[in-house]
Amino acid sequence: MSKAKRSSIEVQGTAIGILSQPGGDYISLTDMVRNFDGAGALIEQWLKNKDTVLFLGVWERINNPSFNSLEFEGIKNEAGRNSFFLSAKKWIDLTGAKGLIASAGRYGGTFAHKDIAFEFGSWLSPEFKLYLIKEFQRLKDEENDRLKLGWNLQRTLAKINYRIHTDAIRDTLIPPTLSKKHAAVTYANEADLLNVALFGKTAKEWRDANRDAEGNIRDHSSLEQLVVLTNLESLNSVLIRQGLSQPDRLRSLNEIAISQMSTLLASNTVKRLK
Repeated sequence: MSKAKRSSIEVQGTAIGILSQPGGDYISLTDMVRNFDGAGALIEQWLKNKDTVLFLGVWERINNPSFNSLEFEGIKNEAGRNSFFLSAKKWIDLTGAKGLIASAGRYGGTFAHKDIAFEFGSWLSPEFKLYLIKEFQRLKDEENDRLKLGWNLQRTLAKINYRIHTDAIRDTLIPPTLSKKHAAVTYANEADLLNVALFGKTAKEWRDANRDAEGNIRDHSSLEQLVVLTNLESLNSVLIRQGLSQPDRLRSLNEIAISQMSTLLASNTVKRLK
């Protein structure tokens, strides 16, 4: 009961409570009989009916794997006799039924799964049942409209966040083109040559900008950056053998890094690997 969401509808001037929980929507039978003559005894009178017992038994067998069929057979055999009495609590206790809920307290009373509540409505009054179904459906339609509105809002926010995300990728992961400063410097450490080509900064420049971070620039790389870095290492060895100077190699590697990162960031295959 703690997980149930409470709502209500009005049927022919009667406010009727509804509990929506994981097992379905349960409608208050106690509220349904409130404006009928002999309200206090109507639920028990309905439960005493043999056809009612048979209906409840079929519903439980379909929807409740834990239903005690053996106890049900005994109840079914007694149903309809003048001495037969069946309350919602007794039905639940004996058979482990899930279609009825009987509880005490301020919001207590007898609740029935909507399938059963509609059947009870037919017994009370066909007209009352039709209005009950109509108002219940109106409530469900309103809830669905609110869900759709929430879903559309979430979708809109997702699009906005996606744009923010892609802009962030463009600004932070796509390697920058070489600055004049970096293009003019000769790097004694070939590892720093690759760092500048891919990350736009040397290892020292990264450490100076991230003094509180553990590890080095490569420890904080994305999957795409690590893939491109591996490729750049191989390509750099080829360019060295071809006799290209460091500045020329740096320009070539930077262009390749930009191209490969753009391709990888758009790849669904790489996204699935994360």
